[in-house]
Amino acid sequence: MINALMDEQIEEVLKHNLLGRIGCNDGKKNYVVPVNYVYDGQFIIAHSVEGMKIRMMRANPDICFQVDEIKNFASWKSVIVWGQYQELTDERSRLYAMKLFVEKMLHEKISKTAIPHDIDNTKAYPHFPGNMRAIIYRIVISEKTGRFENDDH
Repeated sequence: MINALMDEQIEEVLKHNLLGRIGCNDGKKNYVVPVNYVYDGQFIIAHSVEGMKIRMMRANPDICFQVDEIKNFASWKSVIVWGQYQELTDERSRLYAMKLFVEKMLHEKISKTAIPHDIDNTKAYPHFPGNMRAIIYRIVISEKTGRFENDDH
């Protein structure tokens, strides 16, 4: 049977995962894309380079974010967050976000693009020309919900 996650269970799912999906819309097209993220208990923090996702979120900052923990079809948790895209441009906020990424990803097997790179993105994003500064952003959360099913019989 499918049940609602309690607030503390939603927090646990958000804090313990590394990969989520952002859903955004530019008024004509919906776009859902996976992103590496960290959750600091207040904001979902992620990063990217300039592209469709960033352009769409700048045009319409109302977005949703989804995280799953799936053991099998009868044992799973899913959290959906709604909120506002907010780009981090001041150095203090950017450094805080990068510190969170490094701390969270330090012991994980990750890709080169999992941690934002401000110095030389040619290594992290070889398909983009030249040095590109990572766009670091957060989701200012307005609503969270979660569901689960656990049939371990």
